[in-house]
Amino acid sequence: MKTDNQKIFDLVREHFPDFSELGLQNEIAEVGIIRAFEEGQVILNFGSYVKAVPLLIEGSIKVVREDEADGRELLLYYLNAGETCSMSFSCCMMDKKSDIRTTAEKDSTIIAIPLKYVDEWMSKYQSWKNFVMRSYDSRMQEMIKTLDSIAFKKMDERLLKYLLTKAEAHNSKIIISTHQEIADDLNASRESISRLLKQLEKNGVITLERNKIVLL
Repeated sequence: MKTDNQKIFDLVREHFPDFSELGLQNEIAEVGIIRAFEEGQVILNFGSYVKAVPLLIEGSIKVVREDEADGRELLLYYLNAGETCSMSFSCCMMDKKSDIRTTAEKDSTIIAIPLKYVDEWMSKYQSWKNFVMRSYDSRMQEMIKTLDSIAFKKMDERLLKYLLTKAEAHNSKIIISTHQEIADDLNASRESISRLLKQLEKNGVITLERNKIVLL
């Protein structure tokens, strides 16, 4: 029977093949903690201190930003298996409270890495440093796309992109979500989202069911 360390070691090799140094693989196996979250469970909330950096090995995680002025929220991006949340790196390295919330979009499992090792491994392992920098770049590109979408795209284009991204995160063309939940993610009114969804249905892009959207 495998020990927890051996399980983590095998998971790292399977889901994070870019961690090429055996020493890094062994250290993650030694200090990492496997944590499971059910769909809808909050992993990190607004205003919390980041205690560990997640390495996602299964599932999908939604990352949301909150407006301090009025409390409105905006979906930033989804994390998928083999990825991490670069914004958690910033919070832990600067020892500041989180201005994002991460939620399990579906049942998810992570390897939690204690903070003390995040910075230490930057100078110790090249593949870890490369991974962190790629994560920053990838998430920056995602956020630029989000800003571009808000600034330059019409709401119907943003909505369709949102549906496609959510479907990809779930690996399913069936999206379980209310109109209000979509409106919250897109920082829009429920009425406008309902109207645009009906238009997409009329155009043959989707079909609408109760709390369910099917991409055609």
